[in-house]
Amino acid sequence: MRYITAGESHGPQLTTILEGIPAGLPLVADDINEELARRQKGYGRGRRMQIEKDQVQIVSGVRHGHTLGSPITLVVENRDFTHWTKIMGVDPLTEQEEKEMKRQITRPRPGHADLNGAIKYGHRDMRNVLERSSARETTVRVAAGAVAKKLLAELGVKVAGHVIEIGGVQAEKFTYESIEQLKEITEASPVRCLDEESSEKMMQAIDDAKASGDSIGGVVEVIVEGMPIGVGSYVHYDRKLDAKLAAAVMSINAFKGVEIGIGFEAAHKPGSQVHDEILWDKEKGYTRRTNHAGGLEGGMTTGMPVVVRGVMKPIPTLYKPLQSVDIDTKESFSASIERSDSCAVPAASVVTEAVVAWELAAALVEQFGADRMDCIRENIKKHNEYAREF
Repeated sequence: MRYITAGESHGPQLTTILEGIPAGLPLVADDINEELARRQKGYGRGRRMQIEKDQVQIVSGVRHGHTLGSPITLVVENRDFTHWTKIMGVDPLTEQEEKEMKRQITRPRPGHADLNGAIKYGHRDMRNVLERSSARETTVRVAAGAVAKKLLAELGVKVAGHVIEIGGVQAEKFTYESIEQLKEITEASPVRCLDEESSEKMMQAIDDAKASGDSIGGVVEVIVEGMPIGVGSYVHYDRKLDAKLAAAVMSINAFKGVEIGIGFEAAHKPGSQVHDEILWDKEKGYTRRTNHAGGLEGGMTTGMPVVVRGVMKPIPTLYKPLQSVDIDTKESFSASIERSDSCAVPAASVVTEAVVAWELAAALVEQFGADRMDCIRENIKKHNEYAREF
């Protein structure tokens, strides 16, 4: 399974093409629209979320509510494009139109792709960089992830994400009884946090940052239950599932770190407090006393919940801009200001769910057959029976 995305932040639309989705997966637009709506929620989001109410169009690969096995094309319209038709148009501009165009960007923003991308591709107007490097692109990554989550759900795999830190405010540890309970609590929280008291403090931190023209980041966590034992591989570095998950999470805009299980905490503990003891049960088969490994050992799943965390830096577009240099005059100026959020961590938890779901779904399809859902389902059933009796 793989996908590619296309489109600019203020262009007419965003598009993704998914390849390798098995035939026979039930899929309708509402399955995807629900996830798109979740991405647009969250305390600290900017005014664009009021302009764009994202809706997907499924334009290929699905017929009468089921996937065909052929490439699936998903399109999300940028409704704000009506205000950008001249600036983001595909046709050449006249000399007069170029002179009149006021939104040329020559002052790169610290923390963004602006300067590096402009140098790489030779763009004197850095709008050519920021339009594609914008986190708006995660809209169609969430759409792709929604399809992956649907596939996982059909195979008995459940995915949920939540926020564990914003702006230095850490949530108290919460013991949940089920993925369903975790989802219910996070969906009711403006910051997608399980702890109500911490949620209030996080919202206050966001308010304080916004009032001062600043931004704040945080940490999100995704938990996945139901993955069979042995998905992934230890044989080659590029087949290790934890490596694929880490790459996927690090590919999200503004993410600067990732950990699996207890992650960096393992560096401070002896091995006896890190590794998960192995147990066997007649009904469950092999299981673990703890889950410090986050459901992954040696590049493969252990059968325990997969736990992945990602660190998001503060959004670099600031209403109190940092110093930069104009690439035309080389003079020092305050960086350009684009419409932005003061905190996008709650939304980032939804994006993280999406990329994690995609990698896990792809791993299952690769290992258990790629053509039809019924075949994959039967192969997983046989594998689970084999693993239980091994």
